Amino acid sequence: MRPEITLHNTATRQKERFDPIDPQNVRMYVCGPTVYDRAHIGNARPVIVFDTLFRLLRHVYGPDHVTYVRNFTDIDDKINATALSRKEAGAAGTLEDLIRERTDETIDWYHADMDALGTLRPSSEPRATEFVGQMIAMIEDLIAKGHAYAAEGHALFRVRSYTEYGALSGRSVDDMIAGARVEVAPFKEDPMDFVLWKPSTDDLPGWESPWGRGRPGWHIECSAMAHELLGERFDIHGGGNDLQFPHHENEIAQSKCSGHGFANVWLHNEMLQVEGKKMSKSLGNFFTVRDLLDGNWSGGWKVPGEVIRFVFLSTHYRKPMDWTDAKAREAEATLRKWAKAVEGVEPSGETDPQILETLADDLNTAGAIARLHTLFAEGNYPHLLSALTLMGINLNALETGAGARRDEVATMIEALLEERTLARQAKNFARADALRDGFAAAGVVVKDTGEGAEWELAPDFDPAKLEALK
Repeated sequence: MRPEITLHNTATRQKERFDPIDPQNVRMYVCGPTVYDRAHIGNARPVIVFDTLFRLLRHVYGPDHVTYVRNFTDIDDKINATALSRKEAGAAGTLEDLIRERTDETIDWYHADMDALGTLRPSSEPRATEFVGQMIAMIEDLIAKGHAYAAEGHALFRVRSYTEYGALSGRSVDDMIAGARVEVAPFKEDPMDFVLWKPSTDDLPGWESPWGRGRPGWHIECSAMAHELLGERFDIHGGGNDLQFPHHENEIAQSKCSGHGFANVWLHNEMLQVEGKKMSKSLGNFFTVRDLLDGNWSGGWKVPGEVIRFVFLSTHYRKPMDWTDAKAREAEATLRKWAKAVEGVEPSGETDPQILETLADDLNTAGAIARLHTLFAEGNYPHLLSALTLMGINLNALETGAGARRDEVATMIEALLEERTLARQAKNFARADALRDGFAAAGVVVKDTGEGAEWELAPDFDPAKLEALK
């Protein structure tokens, strides 16, 4: 019997039982990155949140019965600007070649960084450039139905033609005009009308269309890709709450006016702060996922991907999350302690029912982590391992701060401890003392007991210093 999943639907502002349209093909779309630079840690929050939901859905409905689509926006002014600057600096190739080179590079970075956080690759990762034809067709349909119009090489959506505009974000169109900064252009019928297609100059990438050579607006991209890959209606659409308006509001309007049912459930995660403040470059608290992994951030130490994930999951997705150095260090200490305890333990063949029930309750990852602590305290290591696997935390892959896997480090430490024992037996006290001092310098805390040596890694563990002892 499947557990009942409940999710907080932004569209209805209440928690609802999740009933998929087709349990044999549960479908989810999440807005992905614009690939012009490294992903910052705020970008990582929706990735981890919806990866956890993806894992839960796969567990409940079966891995072959869940389709997860997350797009790459590879049509963007920032991407164009980077490619133009490279071309002006003398880079070889056409502008289109340089744009493709930049987006390929950034997508590779994105995959490497998100893989380090233990996230699964989605079922499909479409690039916007691959679906321009579908976007043009959707815009033509909207114009034919009176929901959009062409003007001066642009195509624009006629917002007031969709009477339910603003329902997702809970705003009226007039309130939005009064309170929002909207682009005022002489070719717009209404200040709130948004761009579906815009012209491209000769030095920018473009596609031929009924409105001239140009490129699509951002909002139409997701509508076209979601429809093409998931159908007329699908189960879940997700993203950060910063996308709720205008991006998701615009997606709904253009998709429903095209005659598509679109998403049944809308999920939005809250934003991220750093040490209690909004992340910004001016405050010096802005850093990427790669900065954390490599130690190039204000904390100054290399944070393993599993630790980053654990910190993120410790806060419910609908609550603001505060990244702090203290939280990260505490998470690392916890995971190292658990990793040491479960060495040689096989995971349970079943998932702890309380973990599953808690995750199924609107993805309550904070409650699930509280249950993980209980399982550890009870010594129920097989269930602990199975629950961690469901939540995407692999203790065997836990990096120790410089890319060294914990299992590799453990093997090295055990071998050096054995060497220390042999040195003592041979009265080679110089070597034994060198190993003792070397362990301390490397951040390996060794305790000699009647049953042998016990060890654990301190927060300042340095695998390079440990390697130097060999």
